[in-house]
Amino acid sequence: MKKKTFYTEAAYVFGLIILAFSTALMEKADFGLSMVIAPAYILHLKVSQILPFFSFGMASYMVEGLLIIVMVLILRKFRLSYLFSFVTAVLYGLVLDLMIIIVSPIPADIIAVRVACYLFGMVFCALGVSLFFHTYISPEAYELFVKELSARFGININKFKTCYDCVSCLIGIILSFAFFGLWHFEGVKLGTVFCALINGWLIGRSSAIMEHFFEFKDGLKLKKYFQ
Repeated sequence: MKKKTFYTEAAYVFGLIILAFSTALMEKADFGLSMVIAPAYILHLKVSQILPFFSFGMASYMVEGLLIIVMVLILRKFRLSYLFSFVTAVLYGLVLDLMIIIVSPIPADIIAVRVACYLFGMVFCALGVSLFFHTYISPEAYELFVKELSARFGININKFKTCYDCVSCLIGIILSFAFFGLWHFEGVKLGTVFCALINGWLIGRSSAIMEHFFEFKDGLKLKKYFQ
């Protein structure tokens, strides 16, 4: 079977939109967000009590900016592409706030609807991350952190992603307890733990399926600017 061409620039755009949509769906489900985004969501809940304008999207790119700094310190090097990653983070934050508005009419008082939102959100999350792994354009800091450090230390990217997700989940639990009291879970719930355990596998399967049908190629000669 001849594979169809999927341009890496399109993978970036679709990955950004799909990932933001998945987060909005999981936030609507309220079973627990993706472990990667949970710390930013908890920060948003706390700070917005004082500053109502502090949106989920704003919290997201602030946390990502901090993660980029940590990554640079670990790698002991800096690239211009890391700044582009922060631009992606800001774009993601803006699209995320828009997606939250779009999904707001979905009824959240029907358990079947909440379950559907959670399951679709988890699958779309894996698909969005996988698309980011197939583009040269700097992805969000979450994906860039995994991509750069797994390559630096020679660790399988899907296994590294699973470990990273579990650590993010733990950080989310600690923040939830610190901000809202012991045994008070916000953002991090059973759905977060479940997602942490299988998200790496879902990303691997998403990549395998896409690579079976598509050949990823660069459509524009811009790759040198992101290296």
